[in-house]
Amino acid sequence: MYGHRPTCVEIDLTALRHNYAAARRQAGSERALLAVVKADAYGHGASRVAPVLEAAGVDLFGVAIVEEGVELRSAGIRRPILVLGGIFPGQEEDLFRHRLTPTIFDLDLARRLNGLAAARGEVLPFHLKLDTGMGRIGFRPDELPAVLAALSALTSLKLDGVSSHLALADEPEHPFTGEQLVRFRAALAAVRAAGLTPRHIHISNSAALFSRELPECNLVRPGIVLYGGLPSAAFAGRIDLQPVMSFRSRIAQLKTVPGGSGISYGHRFVAPGETRIAAVPVGYADGYSRHLTGKGEVLVRGRRAPVAGTICMDWTMIDVSAIPEVAVGDEITLLGRDNGQVISGEEWAEKAGTIAYEVFCQVSKRVPRLYKG
Repeated sequence: MYGHRPTCVEIDLTALRHNYAAARRQAGSERALLAVVKADAYGHGASRVAPVLEAAGVDLFGVAIVEEGVELRSAGIRRPILVLGGIFPGQEEDLFRHRLTPTIFDLDLARRLNGLAAARGEVLPFHLKLDTGMGRIGFRPDELPAVLAALSALTSLKLDGVSSHLALADEPEHPFTGEQLVRFRAALAAVRAAGLTPRHIHISNSAALFSRELPECNLVRPGIVLYGGLPSAAFAGRIDLQPVMSFRSRIAQLKTVPGGSGISYGHRFVAPGETRIAAVPVGYADGYSRHLTGKGEVLVRGRRAPVAGTICMDWTMIDVSAIPEVAVGDEITLLGRDNGQVISGEEWAEKAGTIAYEVFCQVSKRVPRLYKG
């Protein structure tokens, strides 16, 4: 008995530890490591993943929003937690109560937090976010003199880190990364010239960690590589990673249809001849992307079988004509390994026109996560 619909995700914690060790070796003993566990640890389950990483030696954790930091504290995480995505009105109490470190990219926020910290008799550490060319959040270099002057006057805040984010690090040879680093170094020099002494200096995401030497940085921020995904195809064969997530279901029904039969919505698949169709209880509501219609493949008994027809909200049909021994109840692997074959996040992403990050993150909360290792 399954105890649940037989669609589930398996999370291999042994593989997670392996990938963390690879990132730690690359970072070296002189640099701290911040594990990015935002978006529920990229869909892997932050409350289960983070304790494993903490036990393995992670120095800090990175989340996108305050609520994710609160979840980590509720899971027993004691290491520092950096909120990368900003603090919004009404979240301040949780920030202080759960000892979360804000990222500041707005002076109004800085003044608000300074006032609250002063009222509590505390000094709040924060990380300063610089926009060196990502064009997203952060202070631009030309704003920095005025920003540093304003921050220096806020005595209940303490500059604990300086960070930025690379826009093109997943293209290791792109020259713009070099331009960003020049801007980052100049901004860092300005911070120090203003008499500020940040403890943490960081700009390296997974891609930069495995492609750049950045001696001015003493903290790195791996994310996707912890979960066994590559930053981009340019890193294939360059990093020793193991997939952490496997996405599986089982065949619920088998039927043989005559040639000319249309399958699923829109009859985008028409049987070319007598065809064996397996119905699998998984669909786009579970995170099996509808963009894989006509492109996706799954593993059945260690062999590949194509998706047949439009992927539905709750069902996907598979053409298993080439696997005559197939039976109801057979396991289907949508993502992961089976008998030496593998469907990677990168393969799935390429066919769906996206990236492996989204493949992992889009797996629905209604799909149970089963942890091993």
